[in-house]
Amino acid sequence: MEIAIIADDTKKEITTHFCIAYSGILARHNICATHITGKYISEATNLEIDQLLPGDIGGVEQIASRIAYNEIDLLLFFRNTEPREMPDEIGDYILRMCDLHDVAVATNIATAEALIMAVDKGALDWREFVNPRSAYNRAHKR
Repeated sequence: MEIAIIADDTKKEITTHFCIAYSGILARHNICATHITGKYISEATNLEIDQLLPGDIGGVEQIASRIAYNEIDLLLFFRNTEPREMPDEIGDYILRMCDLHDVAVATNIATAEALIMAVDKGALDWREFVNPRSAYNRAHKR
């Protein structure tokens, strides 16, 4: 499974603790994250993380692009929960792309835990057939 992780600065610590708790499950999947989030997770867990650009200079857009190309199976998207003066256009775009491509998304730790447990039990294995980067589709290219 292809798992993407984005964490606002205010959520990096709880995201890291979440990844420590579920590192055994996460280790069996491909993970990408925005740069600093990926660095924190990797240092705390020794998980192999594809570290993209920092979120504020293109990392969030890189994940959005992967979602738009249906290459992400699960998104853990821990956003800042403080009220904003301006709309979060890229956050809204990412969530819309997840809806469009049936990508499971968690925006809080409770939902993330439920989804990680579902991944562990195989409940999201159907994504192997629709994700063009999955091992299944790489092996069955025409």
